[in-house]
Amino acid sequence: MMLVLLSSQLTDIRFPNLGIDLKNVPSGFDVFGYHIAFYGVVIGIGMLLGWLIAEWIAKKTGQNTEMYLDFALIAIVVSVICARLYYVVFAFDEFKDNPLSVFNLRTGGLAIYGGIIGAVLTAFIYTRIKKYPFWLLADTGCIGLVTGQILGRWGNFFNREAFGKYTDGLFAMQLDIRDVAYEFTAPVNYLQTEFEGKTAAYNRIMEIRDKIVISEGVQYIQVHPTFLYEAVWNLCLLIFLIIYTKHKKFDGEVMLLYLAGYGLGRAWMEGLRTDQLFLWNTPLAVSQLLSALIVIVSVIAIFYKRRMVKVKK
Repeated sequence: MMLVLLSSQLTDIRFPNLGIDLKNVPSGFDVFGYHIAFYGVVIGIGMLLGWLIAEWIAKKTGQNTEMYLDFALIAIVVSVICARLYYVVFAFDEFKDNPLSVFNLRTGGLAIYGGIIGAVLTAFIYTRIKKYPFWLLADTGCIGLVTGQILGRWGNFFNREAFGKYTDGLFAMQLDIRDVAYEFTAPVNYLQTEFEGKTAAYNRIMEIRDKIVISEGVQYIQVHPTFLYEAVWNLCLLIFLIIYTKHKKFDGEVMLLYLAGYGLGRAWMEGLRTDQLFLWNTPLAVSQLLSALIVIVSVIAIFYKRRMVKVKK
């Protein structure tokens, strides 16, 4: 089989303050002339690993593991569709001139909150049909979900996306300007129109543009690797949830802890990002608002349920 690693143009990804210089990082590979993006491959591996972890937890807790394979096969499809729909709804301008591009997932454009919504809806319907406890499945399934998120963020690495504002901190990442979104090379008057009313987002873009690094004749933007921050945050969350599972006080507590923990981290990281999805015609970042709401609701629900458990005792 002919297998050729390539990117639209092989470029470097650098972490100068860590002394790391990754040469010629591809975005995917060709198989018989057909380009396969690492973005999709990484997400696929994440889904597979997520199912395996969920099945392992189900076995440890004495559940029917076969249910989780059936559930995963349905949930993965529904979650991908919902993740795409969520992205399209809040970034419609990207697709209005070419509606068929909605179906091209190889270049990115999946929103994790859409995927989470899809997974929860699937779990709710699936458990009703199978007459299985929804919150028990949710506790187990969310551990698989966060596992998939850890791997999935590395798809953003290969796509050179989901990064943050300018930084010269320890983890500063440099990306070839030819690989990043149009906003970093577009005329200023275009940006002023595109980000009208979104002053903070516009200022983040302009700061990156004003501090472009030139090395060996190549221009690099220098930014926070927020995809890396989220992957590490989720790894810590995964470890905590696995350990906590055997100590939970009620079914649903692990799921609520996942939502609160992920939402807390995402609310912070979303404030750094430059590719935010905005609530229509407002400067409000959708994922940041949703994260804050999820944290508040989840924490209240945990305290309420724990109190009810104590009362019953």
